Amino acid sequence: MAIAFGRCLHIPSCSLSLVCKNVSKPSFGVARQPWPAQAGKAQARTCVVVARAQLRPIWLPGLDPPPYLDGSLAGDFGFDPLGLGEDPESLRWYVQAELVHARFAMLGVAGILLTDLLRVAGVSSIPVWYKAGAVKYEFANTETLFIVQLLLMGFVETKRYMDFVSPGSQAKEGTFLGLEAALEGLEPGYPGGPILNPLGLAKDIKNAHDLKLKEIKNGRLAMMAMLGFFVQASVTHVGPVDNLLEHLSDPWHRTIVQTLANSS
Repeated sequence: MAIAFGRCLHIPSCSLSLVCKNVSKPSFGVARQPWPAQAGKAQARTCVVVARAQLRPIWLPGLDPPPYLDGSLAGDFGFDPLGLGEDPESLRWYVQAELVHARFAMLGVAGILLTDLLRVAGVSSIPVWYKAGAVKYEFANTETLFIVQLLLMGFVETKRYMDFVSPGSQAKEGTFLGLEAALEGLEPGYPGGPILNPLGLAKDIKNAHDLKLKEIKNGRLAMMAMLGFFVQASVTHVGPVDNLLEHLSDPWHRTIVQTLANSS
């Protein structure tokens, strides 16, 4: 045990017994006899791996994460109660799908709050967000807008899928209307270049774990916010800023509990 402890110098002392007791049983007797160099290195690696598994944050403390969620993915807290990510290819696709949904949700939340603030403040006569899609715009009719969006989104999503299937294939010259250099991809799901990454953040995408983690955390929060906006609109028939102002006018009596009770 003494040698096992000595080889876990980077692990907090309070977790040493927890970490090293999970190392295979033959390691406990090794401290009584000299270790070969290779055995020592192997034991050190084992100890560090076990330590990382024990010290990583888990969505439910005390729960063992599934083996296929080893903490290497950004935002991996071992949450997969339905076992959807057991297949490696499915897990790859779910990671990309979550990224896209998270980014759309962040854009949606920002757009809804901004337009709602302008509407409530009287700066603009913008319709409430859930009615905006039914508004007739002067510069084009609804059918034209739908077809243009269908074509543009279809093109972009097709290219994204092709890059997912064959990473780096869409960076070849002539594959993206001559804009390959301006849209230089870093890795699937993380496009770059001066258009989509004007500040040059995370150019070393392999070591950008902190930025990936921040993005997915904000994206998950935005997805929950969008769910809240949907429920608010369905129950109260007003925008989120109106809901907030109503709550602030009487915080003790205008809450989600009273709102849901009065809507039934």
